[in-house]
Amino acid sequence: MSAVRQASMDAILEGLDAASELSALQEVIEGLRDLFRVDHMVYHWVSAAGDQYGCGTYAPAWVARYVERDYLRIDPVIMGCYQHFHPVDWKRLDWSSKAARAFQKEAIEHGVGNQGYSVPVRGPNGQFALYTVSHNCDDAAWATFTEKNRRSLILIAHAFNQKALEFEPDRVPETAQPLSPREVDAMTLLAMGYSRAQVAQTLTISEHTLRAYIESARFKLGAMNTVHAVARALSRGLIVI
Repeated sequence: MSAVRQASMDAILEGLDAASELSALQEVIEGLRDLFRVDHMVYHWVSAAGDQYGCGTYAPAWVARYVERDYLRIDPVIMGCYQHFHPVDWKRLDWSSKAARAFQKEAIEHGVGNQGYSVPVRGPNGQFALYTVSHNCDDAAWATFTEKNRRSLILIAHAFNQKALEFEPDRVPETAQPLSPREVDAMTLLAMGYSRAQVAQTLTISEHTLRAYIESARFKLGAMNTVHAVARALSRGLIVI
C-alpha cells in the first residue's frame, strides 16, 4: 500500500476509533470502500446477547430481499465463515447446490459482484462478526487485490469488531466450566477443519463416543451448536490451533 493510501486508511480508522455511536460506522465503511476502489464493503456483527448490527454498501433492495427470503440459511459465505477461522475467498466456498447457485446468481444481479473476500472475527462469549469486500472483476485481478490487501483487510475487520464490542458496555464475561482433555482434543480437531469421521478416527473412538464429547463440551460452553461451541472455546482460550 502506498504511503498516501496508508495515511488515508489510518485517518479513516482514527474516525472509526473516535465513533461514539453505531450509526457512525456507516460513514466509515463507505470511506473505506472508496479508498480501496471496490464495489462493496459490509460489516455484520452479532453480539453475545444475540443483537445484530450491520453497516455496508449493498443496494437496499438486495438487503431487503436477503432478509425477506431468509437467505442467511443458505448463504455459502455465512456457512463457510462459521466453519473457518481465517479469511475466506468466496471462490473456495461450496456453491454446488442448486439453492446456492440460484442465490449467487441473484446476488450478482443485485450488484454484489462476482468476487468476494470475507474475514470472520470472533469475540468473547460467542460474539461473531463478518467483514466482507466484494467486487466485479476477473479472477486474476481479484487474486492480485486480495494478495496485496489481505493484511489491511484483516486489520480493518478487527478494528470494526473492537468498536462494536465497545457498544456492549453491559457485557459480563462468563465463567466456563473446564473441558476434559478428550473434549479439548475433539474441539481442537473440529476447529482445524476435520470432519467428525476424521476426528473419531484420529482419536481412535467411535463417532457415537465423539458425539457424546461434543455434546458435553457444547453444554459446558453454553453453545447453540457445534460451530458455536468451537468459536466459544477458541475465544476463551480453551483450545488453540
